[in-house]
Amino acid sequence: MRRIAFAATLALVAVPTFAIQSTPAPTTSETLTMEQIMANPDWIGHAVERAYWSADGQSIYYRLKRDGSEIRDLYRVDPTTGVSTRLSGDELAMADGVPVFDAAHEHVAYVRHGDVFVRNLAGGPAIQITRTSERESGVQWSADGAAVQYRQGNQWFSYRLSAGASMPVATLKAADNPQDKQPDALERLQLDLFKTLRHVKAEKQAQHQHELALDKADATRAPRPFWMGKGLSIVDTSLSPSGQWMVVVTQPAHYDGGKHPVVNHYVTFSGYTKPEKARPYVGRNKPAPQTAWLLDLATHGKYKLSLDALPGIHDDPLAKLRKQTQAALRKAGHDAEAKALDAPRTRSVSVTGFLMHPVKWSADGQAAAIEFRSNDNKDRWIASVDLAKHKLDVQDHLHDQAWINWNFNRFGFVPHSHTLWYLSEASGYAQLYTKAPGGKAKQLTSGHFEVGSVTPSLDGKWFYVSANKQAPYAYDVYRVPTTGGKLARITRLQAVDGFDLSPDGSRLAVLHSGAYMLSQLAVVNTDGSGERELTDTMKPAFKAIDWIQPEIVKVPSSHGAGAIYAKVWKTADYDKSASHPAVFFVHGAGYLQDVTKGWSYYFREQMFNNMLAREGYIVIDMDYRASAGYGRDWRTAIYQHMGLPELEDLLDGKTWLVKNFNVDPNRVGIYGGSYGGFMTEMALLRAPGEFAAGAALRPPSDWTSYNDLYTSDILNDPQIDPKSYKVSSPIEFAANLQDPLLICHGLIDNNVMASDSIRLYQRFIELHKKNFWLSLYPMERHAFEHPDSWYDEYRRVHELFTRFVKNRYTTGVPVAKEQATH
Repeated sequence: MRRIAFAATLALVAVPTFAIQSTPAPTTSETLTMEQIMANPDWIGHAVERAYWSADGQSIYYRLKRDGSEIRDLYRVDPTTGVSTRLSGDELAMADGVPVFDAAHEHVAYVRHGDVFVRNLAGGPAIQITRTSERESGVQWSADGAAVQYRQGNQWFSYRLSAGASMPVATLKAADNPQDKQPDALERLQLDLFKTLRHVKAEKQAQHQHELALDKADATRAPRPFWMGKGLSIVDTSLSPSGQWMVVVTQPAHYDGGKHPVVNHYVTFSGYTKPEKARPYVGRNKPAPQTAWLLDLATHGKYKLSLDALPGIHDDPLAKLRKQTQAALRKAGHDAEAKALDAPRTRSVSVTGFLMHPVKWSADGQAAAIEFRSNDNKDRWIASVDLAKHKLDVQDHLHDQAWINWNFNRFGFVPHSHTLWYLSEASGYAQLYTKAPGGKAKQLTSGHFEVGSVTPSLDGKWFYVSANKQAPYAYDVYRVPTTGGKLARITRLQAVDGFDLSPDGSRLAVLHSGAYMLSQLAVVNTDGSGERELTDTMKPAFKAIDWIQPEIVKVPSSHGAGAIYAKVWKTADYDKSASHPAVFFVHGAGYLQDVTKGWSYYFREQMFNNMLAREGYIVIDMDYRASAGYGRDWRTAIYQHMGLPELEDLLDGKTWLVKNFNVDPNRVGIYGGSYGGFMTEMALLRAPGEFAAGAALRPPSDWTSYNDLYTSDILNDPQIDPKSYKVSSPIEFAANLQDPLLICHGLIDNNVMASDSIRLYQRFIELHKKNFWLSLYPMERHAFEHPDSWYDEYRRVHELFTRFVKNRYTTGVPVAKEQATH
């Protein structure tokens, strides 16, 4: 591994010379090495990805990564026999894409290699509708079933089966209509003086009116452009199946998104350092305000959809906090900064962004709904569009004093109706609701569990959902009647990663995983019978290892949070009578669930945890507060004070380990990446002496330098709520460092930038701290890609724990005290 010469880089120990094999193959757990754990993961196997049914329901397609490549091959499996075939050549050319059926179920359309195809289900070859260098998407059927509609970027096209030709349904221009331009004083003078100019202008106006008349009389002509306005950028469009209406989302074209910091590439092909722009810091500017427009394609009408109908749109949820901060600024003489914090009269909203597919249409194209999210993160609205009156009617309003979840914002129309369905955390847990036009909302599911993916059956009778109803860590597929009724469990897999309903509604293709099994494909009848496994893509070498199954436990909270779910790794021959060292692994992302029955995103760390357990450690991984899967209150417990509730939970975990596993409280280490790295730093800096050593990998050390979409949700803007940033940032507690801390960071990380770790390192230098190290990786982003880097990073973590945790008392006194005497 080449290491960068950097003044602030210190190695924990010297780096040995070694060679990493790309796919070594151990046969037992005893031969599992660090090189093996951190090698290219192809030796493990490959996850089954993006499974979907063929149009005739006789096959299931899925994708699988190739060994030694990022290319995904397409496979087809027979759900009856379980025989899989990798497609190539002519087979690929004949394969279905994800099918979209017309209402009569006579035709199917799909996208394959970026082009649109349509096929008659009664037989015959597929007809290729497009063959372009662009990628088409958004395939849907017209309400009458006579045309396939699709988009290319933000432009929509319609292919009528009878005509055999594609035509644009609208032309959008991000400019002012030149016909609306009014003559200025000089132009008026010219027209008054010269009759020839007056004649030329009159001819142009007459020609324009003639063109308008032809457009109206001849449907085969290209549509007149819609002039959306100068200075606007078109960010999204959605066409009604009826072909009459379109919703267009715009935002200011030259909106100032804030100053961009840079990351530097030091190891380059050219040999010269190459700078790269990264994302702006939080609070340097909010997301651009967006506007929704309704276009009537039949009459060429354009209507701005007013936000005035959205409850609370003119209120300021941060009014009290804003007032306090402004008063403090004015007292300090910063009047201009205080004035800049004045609340706008109307809060800005986003339609795109975190919200997935924010515009929905009923199948007949006569009902539409749009989802809006306030840019201060406090409100979500689902509003139907009154097509006749060109206005919004709010159907659901969700307000959260903390922040609206990034997840659980899915919605749509129940098939063959104008009834809306949507997910909401209104009850404290994400649940499924329906709302008929003019009616009241009806809650279809309830309980202390979360409903995730939602798929209505084509006949409109059922909702198929994923949920963790049996236990927070166990996800299965359930179904509930669209009219309400019992939530019935279909699968018994406990770790469902995704599912797809067959075209006839009788079967489910289900992706599911295990602690040591990548996502695999199974098929099951929709009544829960006939479950059958279809794939096994794990490599024999990985399956041959005697892995330690993590035990899922409940750690009691001493802070009124109830039970904290966790995974524990220990060997089968664990000796409870002996004192043991322990290690905490802290998952990243904050809002992520790692205590499940399924495959972990942190599969390398799980193998590393196996190694530590076999060396005598007790290893624990906790779903601390802010983790996903446990409802709204668990998620928002960290509002305005990131790092504190989570630390309380980790310390409760330590107490529990000491009590139940005879863990030595003075020999407990902690490590994690990203948010887990942040929590490692918070653990050492806000609870000094509790952990013998910590390894913080790619950690955000100062939240004022992270991005807006994530950070402002939890801590508001730093200008409005500076106190929340101060109590939540490890750099503010640097003076408390007393326990050994290793920091590892990729130099080209453009998510959590290396400057976070470098700035904290400088604070430690200025504070004359000891036992801290910074290892930088010149060719790594936030998620490491290269096995050499993975190996080097975890070799350092392992040696840190060996020296300062496991062997802390090598001379009869703590190492820290021993070093202090030298």
